[in-house]
Amino acid sequence: MSKYYLAVDIGASSGRHILAHLEDGRMQLEEIHRFPNGMVRRQGHLAWDLIQLFEEIKRGMIKCKEMGKIPESVGIDSWGVDYALIDREGRRLGEAYGYRDQRTDGADELVYKKISEDQLYARTGIQKQIFNTIYQLAADQTMRPQILKQADAMLMIPDYFHFLLSGVKAQEYTNATTGQLVDPKNRNWDWDLIDRLGYPRRIFQPVTKPGTCIGELLPEIQEEIGFNCKIVLPASHDTASAVMAVPSQDGNLLYISSGTWSLMGTELEEANCSPESRTANFTNEGGYNDRFRYLKNIMGLWMIQSVRKEIAPDMSFAEICRLAEKEKIKSLVDANDPRFLAPASMAREVQTACEEKGQEVPQGIGQLASVIYNSLAVCYGRTIQELEAVNGVSYERIHVVGGGANADYLNQLTARATGREVLAGPTEATAIGNILAQMIAAGQVEDLQAGRKLIRDSFEIRSYQP
Repeated sequence: MSKYYLAVDIGASSGRHILAHLEDGRMQLEEIHRFPNGMVRRQGHLAWDLIQLFEEIKRGMIKCKEMGKIPESVGIDSWGVDYALIDREGRRLGEAYGYRDQRTDGADELVYKKISEDQLYARTGIQKQIFNTIYQLAADQTMRPQILKQADAMLMIPDYFHFLLSGVKAQEYTNATTGQLVDPKNRNWDWDLIDRLGYPRRIFQPVTKPGTCIGELLPEIQEEIGFNCKIVLPASHDTASAVMAVPSQDGNLLYISSGTWSLMGTELEEANCSPESRTANFTNEGGYNDRFRYLKNIMGLWMIQSVRKEIAPDMSFAEICRLAEKEKIKSLVDANDPRFLAPASMAREVQTACEEKGQEVPQGIGQLASVIYNSLAVCYGRTIQELEAVNGVSYERIHVVGGGANADYLNQLTARATGREVLAGPTEATAIGNILAQMIAAGQVEDLQAGRKLIRDSFEIRSYQP
């Protein structure tokens, strides 16, 4: 009998349930449920519909029962930084705001009154993003102090869903680090920093390693979905799971987790919190096995997704790539400019950015996509140079995992812009990494190194030469 493992991978625009098992020494995947996601506007703010998302989580688990494939365990991953506040009875307080909401505008200045930006990086090693948990909590102090006062726990999005399934409050390590409140030396909450900022200690749950089994399904959940299983914390930040699935045996690993965001970086044994690292705007996020994901957040395919939604919603990404490849436009934009985070119109924002630089203004989906793809490739090339300068190492190849591994045109541009071989795949990296953590916890896979070999043997990896 095969042992099944269920990954619930929730992205910013959609979620899916991936069921996996081992067969003839290979990992086999089966997508059994997919559902839409997105921020909703409530009372002037962008928030997540957690009630609907949890219904979808349960709906996908019911499908496992209907198929007769009961998982040994389940683990949930999602994006970082966002959270739910709950009271002592486990009831959610207020909205779970989304990271694109503008309530954090100016919250960094509130934080810097208590600790300087330089000191904050030296303590946490985390890249400044105005939506980091540290700034969201500062916004809570101003906007909803009563809710913060009532809160008994802060749970990051995957941890909140794990809590609804199990009744156990636990903060998974990799997701905790994205908030800029974890000490990279002891890999626990930076309590002195938390006290200095005036955040209530009680809301911060014990930091728990990925691969930990936190319990089983609550009786009422078992009754609703028709079975019981273990709940194993994956590397619950989606990029941390994706990095687990990089099929490399290289000592100096270089990857791009390519999706809505492009997360480009390497793995380190110890965090690099140096002034040079801060100047280059790299982050030290937690990874599996106490490693650090030393990377830079780049705007990524969010730009393409937004332009497609605006002007070519019926066109596939493959078609858009083919159109972009035919264009000769030379205009470029800074793919890391905050102006592209949540503009009213992405197409107009790209056009305006080109116009401001005196460049040709792209028209139509083909030219807009060409500008975006080329701009991303140039940004990747610049990031490699910064990584090599800061870390004093050289990287021979780039592993691209996630949905962007299917973007042939972007992969070709990346190989050309960086002068490195690009190895693309697997595309389902986040779900695969989630499952790998569960398989290691169950003893079906020995360790991370064995898991990466398993992934290399199980999935197609395409090569692009410079």
